[in-house]
Amino acid sequence: MRPDKLATQIENLPDYPGVYQFIDSAGKVIYVGKAKNLKNRVRSYFNNKYIPPRTQAMVNKANNLEVIVTDNEIEALVLENNLIKKFKPRYNVNLKDDKSYPFIKITNEPFPRIYPTRRVVNDGGEYLGPYTDVKNMKSALRLINQTFKIRSCKLNLTSNNIKLGKFKVCLDYHIRKCEGPCEGLQSPESYNETVKQVTKLIKGKTEELIREMKDQMRVAAENFEYELAAEIRDRILKIQTFSDKQKIVSTDAEDRDIIGIAYEGKDASCSVLNIRNGKLIGKKEIKINLNGNDEKTEIYSSFIKQYYSNFLDFPSEIILEVELEDSEIIQNWFESVSGKKIFFTQPKRGDLKSLLKMCLENAKLQLKELQLQKMKKDGNIPYTLSALKRDLRLKNLPKQIECFDISNLQGTDTVASRVVFIDGKPKKNLYKKYIIKTVDGADDFKSMREVIFRAFVKVKENGENLPDLIMVDGGKGQLSSAVAVLEDLQFKDYAIIGLAKRLEEIFVPGQEDPIIIPKVSSSLKLLQQLRDEAHRFAITFHRTRRSKRTIKTELTGIPGIGEIIATKLLTKIGSVQKIKESTIEELTEIIGTKKASLVYNYYNNGVIK
Repeated sequence: MRPDKLATQIENLPDYPGVYQFIDSAGKVIYVGKAKNLKNRVRSYFNNKYIPPRTQAMVNKANNLEVIVTDNEIEALVLENNLIKKFKPRYNVNLKDDKSYPFIKITNEPFPRIYPTRRVVNDGGEYLGPYTDVKNMKSALRLINQTFKIRSCKLNLTSNNIKLGKFKVCLDYHIRKCEGPCEGLQSPESYNETVKQVTKLIKGKTEELIREMKDQMRVAAENFEYELAAEIRDRILKIQTFSDKQKIVSTDAEDRDIIGIAYEGKDASCSVLNIRNGKLIGKKEIKINLNGNDEKTEIYSSFIKQYYSNFLDFPSEIILEVELEDSEIIQNWFESVSGKKIFFTQPKRGDLKSLLKMCLENAKLQLKELQLQKMKKDGNIPYTLSALKRDLRLKNLPKQIECFDISNLQGTDTVASRVVFIDGKPKKNLYKKYIIKTVDGADDFKSMREVIFRAFVKVKENGENLPDLIMVDGGKGQLSSAVAVLEDLQFKDYAIIGLAKRLEEIFVPGQEDPIIIPKVSSSLKLLQQLRDEAHRFAITFHRTRRSKRTIKTELTGIPGIGEIIATKLLTKIGSVQKIKESTIEELTEIIGTKKASLVYNYYNNGVIK
């Protein structure tokens, strides 16, 4: 039931594009969104019966609504992004610590300065970055200082101040690290040409810069300015050395950013590979705060809007694994800022697909590192167990999990396995095998009842505790069989689930619908690992049982042949069928003349000589 005030606001919303803000009872902005039509978009939150749980929780907490009308969708997108950065609403996707990343600033002056900064100010300066890898940024600045003559002073070098002779050259001029623009020894045009070259270097356009500088060197040599030509040559060598360290990842010269995001629960990490002129010039790693149950397209869209909000140097193409729902609006926004068309691409094969895969692997590694840090902060509890507790809504952390599986072949030699994981890792010395004794034929339900009873009757008799989580391989039938036994044993407080393999559905007692955990979740991967390990252990035991039965019923039925000789034959030859087809000479080499005659005569004419 929504408040009357909110209901009235929704009824009177305009049919215009704009931004809406949901506000809770404490007056805090909890969500910011944009819309092509404010009335239709906001109404959809309340009139749609099928909305995600996270969205429903946000709607339930909304007590007030504020809207800002804009002229078009692009203005709405920009405003939405600014408001998300300002308020950091709980139910929006937010970049973590994005303001702390440094930029390289080129000041808006007649003789611009170039230096690192963490403050982005609308003062006409050009900001390149952000740099999540500060070491990479410092390396670029070091190369600039060693290669180009850019002033390091903070003097106000206006044309009037220079004419009045207010400044004197410093040590940088005398050691040839500056051309002395403070005394008018270098023109603004010459200085700004150098700044343009520095900008190309920072943006990764090294091939274009080297070609340009080679032309300058040739002109200087033709004009007999050999000292200048040598100086330009030395610059080219330094830039060439720097460029050679960059990995060539594409045969074309396109500027691309490749974005991969890995996420689980409320944690996400993003890896961005920057490719300029076909070379990998940098990698950025950024943490993202989620709300849980976010759609992948929403995460990518929110990240891109926030990440590129301060960019002036846009790539020509952005590589993603998903197609954005609002890609056209974002493209139009980018075009209005950068003056060029920017494309979103989802590669299906080839080099770009391989680069995207590499980018996603980097994001996954970063996410694991983030989870590891959380694990240490929470007292060294594996993050996966915390995620499993959350996803299954368990009372206790599932430190000890036991999984049961049944294995048979056409109703014969039915066996069961019991595997134990402690703190998310297999404890193989606690594994157990069971031969099913009370069930004839293939009946997984009755077999499950037997193994659960045998596993936990002693636990009951000894007054011990059940594991934190019991898991059976199968759906509702196997789960019901296990629950019935635990009820008969009068266990009261326990956690048990069934994992159905076909759709990876998780069934719990007393709940009609299964629990669906996202496939990327580490908690589901842990359950799959448990299930696969129990299946492997049961299959291995079952094969061993079948092999022994084959030895006893086939080979050991031959008078004079025991299990040792039978095992030796099977080991060397491979199967009973191949033993039947073997010559007397082949058998003699393995088990000797006497035993070979017994086996050969038994299978070939039934006469024992």
